[in-house]
Amino acid sequence: MKTTHICEIVSFDEIAQDIFDVTVKCEAMAKEAKPGQFLHIDCGDAADNLLRRPISICDAYEDKVRFIFEKKGSGTDYLSKKKVGDTLDILGPLGNGFSVLPESKKPVIIGGGIGVFPLYMLSKKLDNPTILLGFRNKSRVCMEEEFSKIGQTTVATDDGSYGYDGYAVNILEKMLKNGECDIVYSCGPMPMLRAVKTMAESHGVKCQLSLEQRMGCGIGACLVCTCETTSTGTHKHKRVCKNGPVFWSSEVTLNG
Repeated sequence: MKTTHICEIVSFDEIAQDIFDVTVKCEAMAKEAKPGQFLHIDCGDAADNLLRRPISICDAYEDKVRFIFEKKGSGTDYLSKKKVGDTLDILGPLGNGFSVLPESKKPVIIGGGIGVFPLYMLSKKLDNPTILLGFRNKSRVCMEEEFSKIGQTTVATDDGSYGYDGYAVNILEKMLKNGECDIVYSCGPMPMLRAVKTMAESHGVKCQLSLEQRMGCGIGACLVCTCETTSTGTHKHKRVCKNGPVFWSSEVTLNG
């Protein structure tokens, strides 16, 4: 059974409008964390904040765990008001993360929006990955420099205000057609994940997807975060928090 940790905030920065980069000190979590796992964070005792908020791990090293979140609702608004020296009550790391396959020689990482952040720790585990980062516009671009230090990185913006003019999946499609990829790792909005799944499978390329779902308990007990899979019978639906959040693309249907 996972235990909670009281973690001191050691760095806290707003890296884009309403995007906050946080590092906490917790040796136990840092040693255990794997790429693709998440944290379940207590966001105060206000009536609408009673449930913890799931936030993906961006990185873990030494005795530090880093996560990046976007302020969207009351829970993340509470977190955005924190500062260095404050503490957070965190349950984690939780979930199943990405699988690094030694036999894969041409890995491609593709992230969209806040889905970029969970892919950073993974990128450091891969050998010379190609990295595709998609954002709405130039003002939302984050972590380009950090990813560029790890592998060849291309930034795409929906409106063409920075980098490649268009969607990151368009670049992925060309790479798949040219045989420049033997495994794909992706996290981002559902339309992007559906496109990545379809493209990778149509070219016979392995693919792992990190899914985002509303969560309650974070440990698989409440069944709030189920997703539909390709299994049959009683195993057709699986819990994103416990069975995921990372799945092989062949496991999930991504309907809806």
